[in-house]
Amino acid sequence: MQPVRRDLSFPIDKKNILDWHPAGRQVGLFMNCMSILFPVGERFFISSVRNYQDDIRDPKLREAVRAFIGQEAMHGREHEIYNAALQEAGIPAEKMEAEVKGLLDFFRKHTPRSVQLSGTVALEHFTAILANQALSDARVVGGSKDPAMSAMWRWHALEETEHKAVAFDVYRAVEGNDLRAEAIRYAGQVLASVILFSKLADMYLRALRADPETKPFGSLRGWRQLGGFLLGRSPGVFRRAFREYLDYFRPGFHPWDHDNRAFLKEIDDFVAQLDQLPKAA
Repeated sequence: MQPVRRDLSFPIDKKNILDWHPAGRQVGLFMNCMSILFPVGERFFISSVRNYQDDIRDPKLREAVRAFIGQEAMHGREHEIYNAALQEAGIPAEKMEAEVKGLLDFFRKHTPRSVQLSGTVALEHFTAILANQALSDARVVGGSKDPAMSAMWRWHALEETEHKAVAFDVYRAVEGNDLRAEAIRYAGQVLASVILFSKLADMYLRALRADPETKPFGSLRGWRQLGGFLLGRSPGVFRRAFREYLDYFRPGFHPWDHDNRAFLKEIDDFVAQLDQLPKAA
């Protein structure tokens, strides 16, 4: 699967930035916190893969890496625009993003490139399985009062699916799959998961306090909506993704063992329809 760099933009409406998700404001706020993570996270992914560019011998993998870098750069650009709208709405996105950058800069400075790449491979697995949930169930990102917001999240999910194996294939090509390499890969997933979920929880609670309609701790109804969205039946994004998440630790695992490439057939039609999005107010 060869990814393709696409230069797309999404005219999201700033006035709906805190209340765009049909499952409720607190669900939208959770997704907004995910967005805050993306620009600096994707720059880290690019850096960790670039560390190995000169070691890659397979021309097809080298081409895939170039497209991976291009896609991640486009994702970062669009989420920076998104995050700027969050900042304007009173969410401390800039401060949160700076904190994440400081953490990732620490790992760049103090860990070997194999550990950095293992973290990227781990988080690419996480984003790939969440992207699959978004593509499989319209309730995850569809139906927004701002069509551009739903479109942006779907575009991100499609391209995360398209390039979901690139970082993994780089890791296999340069680090191999012996006991040492697998131990680093597994440890990278454990460490990345602990950091991701603890940071996301902290950011979410701070965003609740900053949002004038949810502070200081949200509403019981909002927490029920978020619980259902992540863990329940409506649509239970994390609950449904948990088995695929654990599959990462299976010997011989490869991201395309979860073969959802059928979704990628819609990309051309999806891109063609973007011109029909209403312009932001």
